[in-house]
Amino acid sequence: LTPLLFVSQEPDEFEAQVAQQLLDLEMTSNELKAPLKDLYITAAKEVDCGAGRKAIILYVPYKLLKSFHKIQQRLVRELEKKFSGRNVLIIAQRTILGNSYKRTSRSAAPRPR
Repeated sequence: LTPLLFVSQEPDEFEAQVAQQLLDLEMTSNELKAPLKDLYITAAKEVDCGAGRKAIILYVPYKLLKSFHKIQQRLVRELEKKFSGRNVLIIAQRTILGNSYKRTSRSAAPRPR
């Protein structure tokens, strides 16, 4: 299982590089090996923070965000080392559902009085 999952498009060069670093961390780090096994990212972007500093944003599925928070401190520290001091942020990728999506299933049972 690769640490990068794309639904619509091929990963660009930077996203592939981030995915490779996550895979390397999974293989080499004993404390991150088990938690990273089931986790993946959906996208990665590099943004300019001003004053010549850059940050890396990792987009993860909303359902996996809680699992990422458990290892965030160690994961961010390791990734900041690998990417020469750039800040690393983990953000959930949320899907906004349309009005036609049925969110609740109401039963047709009579209301108790």
